[in-house]
Amino acid sequence: MHSLTRLEQELFNWLLEFSREHGHSPTIRQMVEAMGLRSNSPIQNRLQRLKDKGYIAWEKGKMRTVQILYEPDQRTGVYLLGTIAAGGVVESFTDHEPELLDVPEKLRHPGNYALRVIGDSMIDAHICPNDIVILRPAPDPQQLKPGSIVAARVEGEGVTLKHFYQKGHHITLMPANPNYPPIEVADATRVQIQGVLVGMVRDY
Repeated sequence: MHSLTRLEQELFNWLLEFSREHGHSPTIRQMVEAMGLRSNSPIQNRLQRLKDKGYIAWEKGKMRTVQILYEPDQRTGVYLLGTIAAGGVVESFTDHEPELLDVPEKLRHPGNYALRVIGDSMIDAHICPNDIVILRPAPDPQQLKPGSIVAARVEGEGVTLKHFYQKGHHITLMPANPNYPPIEVADATRVQIQGVLVGMVRDY
């Protein structure tokens, strides 16, 4: 099978979980909400790529037509999909095939995924360079507790790991290291929460 990008893997994991739980495919709107997006277009693009890579069947423009064609092995764990900056806002990247990590059972919820931390802006939150953070998709940023640690994409800039605060339309992405300034975003529509921290793995 062709490898998936982190965003494709997130959606595919969620589709697997949904279909196993409900016995049918979700609507586009449910996918949009689950991935924390604001429009159909990104979901349709990801569905098309999943279809092109042989993971699903899907008919654009028709309701609930997603069919899972590829069932991954049943080994337990979460997939390490790439890296995330704990410093400035930069593009995350993958330089290898997704790697299945053996993690504690409480972190193995379907849809969870892992990223390796690059940088030290979260050091006072006990997240060090090279640590592996376990994230779950955040369907509704409005439901996040102030101070939650999230993987946030700032439109036109990239992705970063930070504490999340929102007041009205203003978002603050706060580091846990006094050597780094907060990232202030006046327009909340420019920030997409890609995941919220649920655990961490450290190599010794």
